[in-house]
Amino acid sequence: MTAPKPHTTRSTETWYLEEGIAGPLIRLAHLGHRRVYKKGEFLYHQEEVSSQFFFILSGRVQVSIFGEDGGEFVLEVMGRWALCGEADAFERSPRFSAAAAVEETEVIAFDAGKMEQVFASHPELAIALLRIASLKQRVLGRRLQHLASPKPEKRIFELLNRLAELYGREEDGAIIIGITLTHEQISAMTGASRVTVTRTLTRLREEGVIAIHDRQFHILDLSKLDR
Repeated sequence: MTAPKPHTTRSTETWYLEEGIAGPLIRLAHLGHRRVYKKGEFLYHQEEVSSQFFFILSGRVQVSIFGEDGGEFVLEVMGRWALCGEADAFERSPRFSAAAAVEETEVIAFDAGKMEQVFASHPELAIALLRIASLKQRVLGRRLQHLASPKPEKRIFELLNRLAELYGREEDGAIIIGITLTHEQISAMTGASRVTVTRTLTRLREEGVIAIHDRQFHILDLSKLDR
């Protein structure tokens, strides 16, 4: 595992893009339409077909998959400079997930149907979208690897590992994850029960792998999360 990038912003998102990748979307925001969604309002629903995708300017968006039994599996909590809904928008296929605003959220809505002309004059946007797709594919691959494990603890380890990569900063020999997540959110993101999440985090604390201060995770022994 590579050393975590310095990141000092305390946040509550689980998806983060560097400015260098998000830059073309920021600069070309005028090619889309600015929209504001209230807390609880859906940007898009599962199974709907739409050519729109969304670049988040502020606020947070929870992307989830809902099962036939009404159960919810949280894929990501996306914040500033995150992109969502692009895969289904370009494929014009029914959306495999839903996205709802966790708080008042401002976005730029782009139309995938108009992107061919935009790419011709702004190839840097096409490159940015390819890089974002590659990042998402890599993260999804890691998550699938751990979700296939019969041990829910490994899914929790994977989530902590990824958050350390995205938000971790080194301080006094520990890696502090600049993000706050509740046990319920970790449960929804890993498919582990709330009881399992609590039990696993308690064990990691007892083993000296993590500490929790002011609702933030401190990774004391990163190597033990790669097991």
